[in-house]
Amino acid sequence: METIPANSEQLKYQSAIAHVKKMREFYNNLAVYCVVITGLAIFNFKTAPYHLWFLYPLFFWGLGLAIRGVKLFGPQLFLGKEWEERKIAEIMNEEK
Repeated sequence: METIPANSEQLKYQSAIAHVKKMREFYNNLAVYCVVITGLAIFNFKTAPYHLWFLYPLFFWGLGLAIRGVKLFGPQLFLGKEWEERKIAEIMNEEK
């Protein structure tokens, strides 16, 4: 049984689909974060305004969301879009 090698266009398309899926998940998480933190802040101010406990989930959940955003958008922001191809070529040249 032979395997048919996938051409680069198919690989790029599959990679783009995966990236868009991750972006959609990130934006959904961001929307939920905004709604829930707003609700927690309102609940906190109504029940115990002297102790701002909503700041803990605001910070830690926000930190996790920020890390996820940097993982998702970081390579494009810091290294450009072609950094993966350059790195692959560099590794292949080292192996030769």
